[in-house]
Amino acid sequence: MQASPDTHHLVVVGAGFGGLQLVRDLAGAGLRITLIDQRNHHLFQPLLYQVATTILATSEIAWPIRRLFRERADVTTLLAEVSGVDADGKRVLLADGGAQPYDTLVLATGARHSYFGRDEWETFAPGLKTLEDATTIRRRLLLAFEQAERETDPATRQALLTFAVIGAGPTGVELAGIIAELAKQILWREFRNIDTREARVLLIEAGARVLPAFPVSLSDYAQAALEKLGVEVLLGRPVSDIRADGVTIGTESVGCRTVVWAAGVAASPAAAWLGIAADRAGRASVDANLNAPGRPDIFVIGDTAALMTADGKPVPGIAPAAKQQGAHVAKVIRARLAGKTAPGPFRYRHQGNLATIGKSAAVVDLGWLQLRGWIAWWIWGIAHIFFLIGARSRVAVAWSWFWTFISGQHSARLITQGRKAPERKP
Repeated sequence: MQASPDTHHLVVVGAGFGGLQLVRDLAGAGLRITLIDQRNHHLFQPLLYQVATTILATSEIAWPIRRLFRERADVTTLLAEVSGVDADGKRVLLADGGAQPYDTLVLATGARHSYFGRDEWETFAPGLKTLEDATTIRRRLLLAFEQAERETDPATRQALLTFAVIGAGPTGVELAGIIAELAKQILWREFRNIDTREARVLLIEAGARVLPAFPVSLSDYAQAALEKLGVEVLLGRPVSDIRADGVTIGTESVGCRTVVWAAGVAASPAAAWLGIAADRAGRASVDANLNAPGRPDIFVIGDTAALMTADGKPVPGIAPAAKQQGAHVAKVIRARLAGKTAPGPFRYRHQGNLATIGKSAAVVDLGWLQLRGWIAWWIWGIAHIFFLIGARSRVAVAWSWFWTFISGQHSARLITQGRKAPERKP
């Protein structure tokens, strides 16, 4: 039965990991919940790079939000873009001029790409945060090989067969490894005028090592595994320019037609909406209960929130952290509605860092245990399948990985974006 209009109204902005966990944990709490997102689907971002590199289809890592809550009469889903918050009037402002009143508000609006003040680079170097980003990158990758097959100029052909990934965190490492496998192990039998094994895959990192959040031993292993796949790892080499025809690394210009940005993110403008302090990445400063300062009716969670762990380090912008924050805020809201004492301050429980390098190697850092190689790859795969939504998605992803492993082929290599083919004249 649908909740009464007089019931306490919770508005949640963002259906990512944090927002989804929050709404799920508030089932049966006697609330009227409105969930607002600018897209109609929840996205499993940790596997987004596998859509970009032709391993998985979009439907295997994304689910319609309405379907997820079709049995929850207390949840109303709205497809809308939020443009601001009227905190004094207790309204969420929408880009189309509408507004959504609330009694309690949770902002779980995630992060976006950061080009460190060079936003013009986005045209030539898309990041990887949405399904649209993934399919755009996939299209550029596949078209580069198709165009190289027809190209007769050696310099232009080499530029088409050069792929640059900027940023050597988990996303950059995973992208570079799969692109190298695609070029050097999968596609070479299918072309006649080019040898895709001669493709260059560059992983460019301004810092001193790949996977800087991992222990040095795992970082060194990851670099060696990448180089074994044929990736050129360029460390301590910041990018100074990105153009349609290439990148400049320090003072060296490299012809390159496909560039992927994995170097930085910035929070959504939630802090600006609320007029509160933010850190250098734009994340809103919150108190120990994830409330905006001076606003007990407003919570900020996930990549949008700036919070420190017990040992003085920032809570990382990863899925487990967002889910833990969503669960904590659900407990706080339940306690307040029941007139009970709220739980203690939020405590982040680190569950480890994982990254994969190609289809048979990975690194896992659990703090008390560090693993690499084949066994780490299995742990990485099981962990990701476990967090997928629904048995169908788990089976589909497991099957895609199994097929890729035994056949050496990727199953999602369709070029589906771009200009519409001209209509034939009668």
